Amino acid sequence: MIDPRFLLLYVDSPATSADFYSQLLGKQPVESSPTFAMFALESGLMLGLWSRHTAEPAATAGGGGGELGFSVADRDAVLTHHHAWIERGLAIAQAPVEMDFGFTFVALDPDGHRLRIFAPNPA
Repeated sequence: MIDPRFLLLYVDSPATSADFYSQLLGKQPVESSPTFAMFALESGLMLGLWSRHTAEPAATAGGGGGELGFSVADRDAVLTHHHAWIERGLAIAQAPVEMDFGFTFVALDPDGHRLRIFAPNPA
């Protein structure tokens, strides 16, 4: 059995992205080099930021092809994050909206990777 524990995002500058995610996540990377940075998340997931210029085999995809999702408790938490991320200068790709899975919005990291905050609908 395999169990994925790592999510790697290809980035233009690992140092710039590591600074962005340090502020976003409120933690420092557990590993950092000129071409790579890694964060250990509370969920057990490891978030890696790998230079698209040095990844092998060469990275062919850029930002926007997937999402990093953050589940929050309710609509108020979605709106609180939306306001905070606007204040921090994040680009907003989707304003807060009700969708079939819950209340949500989408922001972008410096490389255009989508960051979705959502409050799932009750089961």
